[in-house]
Amino acid sequence: GLSHINWKPFSDNVPERAARLIFDRKMGPVVLVFPDCFTALGGNQYVNSSAIGNYADYLTREIIPFVDRQFRTLPSREHRGCFGKSSGGYGSIIHAMKYAKHWGAVADHSGDAYFDFVYWHDWPNTLNELAKHRAVKRKAGVYNARREAGRKGLAGGLDDGRIRRFLEAVWKKEKLSGAEGHCIMNLCMAATYDPDPKAPLGFRVPFNMESGELIEKRWRKWREHDPINLVAKYREQLKSMRGLYLDCGWRDQYHIHYGMRILSRRLAEAGIRHRYEEFDDNHSDIDYRMDTSLPFLYRALRP
Repeated sequence: GLSHINWKPFSDNVPERAARLIFDRKMGPVVLVFPDCFTALGGNQYVNSSAIGNYADYLTREIIPFVDRQFRTLPSREHRGCFGKSSGGYGSIIHAMKYAKHWGAVADHSGDAYFDFVYWHDWPNTLNELAKHRAVKRKAGVYNARREAGRKGLAGGLDDGRIRRFLEAVWKKEKLSGAEGHCIMNLCMAATYDPDPKAPLGFRVPFNMESGELIEKRWRKWREHDPINLVAKYREQLKSMRGLYLDCGWRDQYHIHYGMRILSRRLAEAGIRHRYEEFDDNHSDIDYRMDTSLPFLYRALRP
């Protein structure tokens, strides 16, 4: 989004990077669009969710027509691409699957995939953070595990008040701790993958917040959004892409490189042409990879 146009020390922002690539004749002129999709939960996966908003519709039904009206574009999917990193990478590959009539090529940098690896390992930390906002503060002594885990709604992934109190607290803070940042990120994912208008906050979480036990029914909702589980369903849409680029650092601290490897293998098994690259880095500060992806997209989308 808008952070891509900010000044960056010791590096290019995306407009500067694109201008350099054009000057070096590695790509031709393009129209770059940076939609602001930030939310109260800190992020966005660029899909429709009753808990967060219909951001897929926002991009495809509002932003695309607006850009085509206001700028000198080539107004067809054959000349329109989508790219992003992390959540933006996830959104790009999902849009190639579900909204292929709008996009001719996509680039997915380190996009969330293989949710069992990417998200599970951080949920214990999230539950610990939420526990600070229990209605009854913890005291040393006897703990009735059966009673606590059986409190109303917890077995169904419903908020017992601790999520609401956590959000009210962090929304008032000028600076979030690392644990708070990851906690709100995981809540954002829950609101994205398992929205429920009847739930207290409009979504459910995939673990019992007191016992830490996985709620299978809720986790199945998450897995329905995992790119590695969607290749077969959207095979024809993916095959229609003029270009499909993926990459990931093999030291990604969220273990996304494993999901990207599975995704690439399943794409290959489905006969879907794509390019997948790995590089010696982690998940952070990897905008330099656009030196590869932007020219790739330009070549795929040019007339």
